[in-house]
Amino acid sequence: MPTAMRQCGEVSLFVVERGPADGPLLFLLHGFPDYSVAWRHQVPALIAAGYRVIIPDQRGYNLSDKPKGVAAYDLDRLAGDVIALAASYGQDRFTAIGHDWGAGVAWWLADRYASHIERAVMINAPHPAIWRDAMDHDPRQRKLSSYVRVLGLPWLPEAIIASGRYKALVDSLRMSKDPLPAPVLDGYRTAWSQPGALTGMINWYRAMLKRRFTIPAPASIAAPILLLWGRDDKFAIPELAERSVELGTNARVEFIEGAGHWAMWDAPETINPLLLDFLGKGRTG
Repeated sequence: MPTAMRQCGEVSLFVVERGPADGPLLFLLHGFPDYSVAWRHQVPALIAAGYRVIIPDQRGYNLSDKPKGVAAYDLDRLAGDVIALAASYGQDRFTAIGHDWGAGVAWWLADRYASHIERAVMINAPHPAIWRDAMDHDPRQRKLSSYVRVLGLPWLPEAIIASGRYKALVDSLRMSKDPLPAPVLDGYRTAWSQPGALTGMINWYRAMLKRRFTIPAPASIAAPILLLWGRDDKFAIPELAERSVELGTNARVEFIEGAGHWAMWDAPETINPLLLDFLGKGRTG
């Protein structure tokens, strides 16, 4: 697949570029602990629909820049990367599809930087303010997010995660119903072993824990939003999805039965038609 390094303000991001150069600009934003390969089941359908599909390794991940310091991973800077990436393609507006932390960035773009967003799809991630509030105040979510507090500690998470050839991360990926063959897992290990990658990846959590959040008012986010939620997610309660879509004037949630946190891997035959229907099937629909 064509790849490139793109200068995005203060960082350079490694991107995979697919689809027609004159197609509508669409970003696929991965989460933790993924990188651009996370979207392998969605890219062919989106290209066939006529989209210019751009899949970055977000800052801190794989071959992209890994700035030092927790503050470099604040949500405003993560969202700014996507806006700057669009500008590098000569575009001011775009569609964003994100999973996990990538969906958190998509929520932040739709909430705080709405002038740049055509449409946004979030997969198995609530609005960051809803997530943080639930971690603090809902005992069920506090239990499911206990790992987040561990990731907020200095240096120890990196040591734990690196042990056993990244066993903890491999085990989390294997929670998906989509079997990951050895070459794919080797690609993940290579991405995680890049200098500074583990710290960069974990700093997304550390920055979130340091930030003060205010939950937006209901019906205050105007961008069209589709939230896809694998019902069997082991990391978040489904009520967070319902609370999140209440923030939008044009937002809905679709629960995917039989799918977990990596819903786009577990049920691409369900996810992909929902994506294309929401997006209007690109240029060819």
